[in-house]
Amino acid sequence: MMSSFIEIINQDKLVLVDFFAEWCGPCKMMSPILKEVKDALGTSVSIIKIDVDKNQTLASKYQVRGVPTLMLFKNGQPLWRQSGVLQKNELIALLKSHQ
Repeated sequence: MMSSFIEIINQDKLVLVDFFAEWCGPCKMMSPILKEVKDALGTSVSIIKIDVDKNQTLASKYQVRGVPTLMLFKNGQPLWRQSGVLQKNELIALLKSHQ
C-alpha cells in the first residue's frame, strides 16, 4: 500500500487524502461531501480514502492523530492538512486556491 500511495501523491495534480475510520461518525459525514467535491472538480483533483485501522503505517508516517484528517498533496509535497469535517464549499475553495 505504501508504494502505491507514494505513486499517487507524487502526481502533478492535487491529491486530497481522507484518513478515516469505519467507526467514525464525522468520517461518515465527509463521504458524501467528498463525492460532491469530486463531482464539482472532476479530474483536476484525485481524492483517495485511507482507512487508518487498515493502514496504520501510513497513519503513523503522516502523524494522523484524529479522524477524519484531510491532507492535500501535489508532487508528493503536503500543501495543507486539517482534522474534522469541512463543508463542500470550503473544500472546493481550498482546492481551487492550490491549483
